Amino acid sequence: MRIAGINIPDEKRVEIALTYIYGVGLMRSRLILEATKIDPNKRAKDLDATEVNAVKEHIDKHFKIEGELRSQIKQNINLLKDLGSYRGTRHAKRLPARGQRTKTNSRTIRGNVRKTAGSGKRKVDLK
Repeated sequence: MRIAGINIPDEKRVEIALTYIYGVGLMRSRLILEATKIDPNKRAKDLDATEVNAVKEHIDKHFKIEGELRSQIKQNINLLKDLGSYRGTRHAKRLPARGQRTKTNSRTIRGNVRKTAGSGKRKVDLK
């Protein structure tokens, strides 16, 4: 099954399989299935064509997903940068933007920089 250019895993329950789409989490997946009246415990491979089309149409009408959502997020970040807001400058410097500490624990946003501590002694160059 393919929705919004994403291959949905066949062996998983539909409720979980829909979360493979960027912009669809578990709660949104449940809302989609509730609106289309599909049993969430059904496997993705067991859906027939009408159910798949109903899910596709509901997602297209009500939600932004995948590329459209990514581009909107990127535009919002660029707007923050252009305004010169605090969050925008943090994004520009590739630092945490939501108040996290940076002395430790910001390795992921900084690109996993590891500066290992040695014994504390400086190595003397041999002359």
